[in-house]
Amino acid sequence: MGLRLYNTLTLKVEPFSPANGNTVRMYSCGPTVYNYAHIGNLRTFTFNDTLRRWLRYRGFLLEHVMNITDVEDKIIRKSMELGVPMEQYTRKYEQFFLEDMATMRLEKPERIVRATEHIQEMVDLISTLAQKGFTYESDGSVYYRISKFPSYGKLSHHDFSGIQAGARVDNDEYDKDDARDFVLWKQRKGAEPCWDAPFGAGRPGWHIECSAMAMKYLGDTLDIHTGGVDLAFPHHENEIAQSEAATGKPFARFWLHCEHLHVDMQKMSKSLGNIYTLRELIDMGYSPEALRFVLMSVPYRKKLNFTLDSLKGAQSSIERLRNYKLRLQSGRLSDGLNESISELSRFALHKFEAAMDDDLNTAEALAAVFEYVRETNTLLDQGVFVAGNRAEALQLLARFDQVFAVLEPTMTAGLLDDSSIEALIAERTAAKKAKQFSRADDIRNQLLEAGIILEDTKDGVRWKRK
Repeated sequence: MGLRLYNTLTLKVEPFSPANGNTVRMYSCGPTVYNYAHIGNLRTFTFNDTLRRWLRYRGFLLEHVMNITDVEDKIIRKSMELGVPMEQYTRKYEQFFLEDMATMRLEKPERIVRATEHIQEMVDLISTLAQKGFTYESDGSVYYRISKFPSYGKLSHHDFSGIQAGARVDNDEYDKDDARDFVLWKQRKGAEPCWDAPFGAGRPGWHIECSAMAMKYLGDTLDIHTGGVDLAFPHHENEIAQSEAATGKPFARFWLHCEHLHVDMQKMSKSLGNIYTLRELIDMGYSPEALRFVLMSVPYRKKLNFTLDSLKGAQSSIERLRNYKLRLQSGRLSDGLNESISELSRFALHKFEAAMDDDLNTAEALAAVFEYVRETNTLLDQGVFVAGNRAEALQLLARFDQVFAVLEPTMTAGLLDDSSIEALIAERTAAKKAKQFSRADDIRNQLLEAGIILEDTKDGVRWKRK
């Protein structure tokens, strides 16, 4: 049936392919860099990564753009409170975010673009909207008149026909269902950072940023636009209004939104003290791949309830897969090929791919792989899993890890427990026996980088931490 994705715009699961050629033009709303990313943020970015990886798995090329919001109400307020230049303040948290992405094995989009480096594109887009009659000025700021855009509300599926004419909002974020004319350009207040524009010194509103950057790099109509479900209204609704008013063309063909993450069945909040960052979880002894596994274990359109116990369970699940892979690589198997096991391997791969094609159903994809591991472990115990079936089982794991990316341990001494180190040493020994000396050297070097020293002796391999 091919890849099918749920489109928030149509409220339907629809077959997906790029509009032109084989390249998917995708835009993802990136972080607002005023603090560390928390695990709720990371769920959305892990979903973006899952989508990226599956599109490439299915043979598509990608032109993926993600923005960095480095000018916005909270950023200005916090940087001014600290007396730190805005650029200095945001670059620190931008770097932390990029480090978290790398630690979580999230692929970098083809372009990561900063809002502050695209102010002219925003000014030009506002000027186009003004020429077409979609804006008005008030108290030195420029606003978008949503009554001029009759289809406003088509993404959030709200009826805004009875909106209060002329009601305006200056804040970058506001309440759901509160449809008001939104600010495109804010007049400078006090010592705020500002840029020159035909409509006066000021700065862009949040919503105009994404439209300007998305269309600069991806054209008037995107294939896919992604973000957290909290962005559907007002942010994405406003992106549609300003982009389509300017071009007269659909802004994005598919809109994909990732649901919220709760912690212990509650919303994350400072008052409850249940906001976790990746760095905090690592300091508590959890691995990044365990968090990645948890965030991918529930399909992106379902709410995810995060618990510390779920992290422990994820680590156990990952260890089960790693031990299975090691058993395949190093176990002594009888010669031959068992065709019934080959059929089992083909069916497991089919179920895995069909689940991912069905709107990235990661839960069903995981179930297919773990059922296969359970069945074939039993066949290994019985001695009927033979050498000719080894490659297809390892291939299934490799296909799985193209998307889930959890099988290789994070090479940091503090995160590698003794069993993980022993497993890597066993894999190295198996590689040497198979005359795969390059792989054996890679493992030794990776362990060395993680602070683990190996010593080959006549009694076997000894190891110690630096």
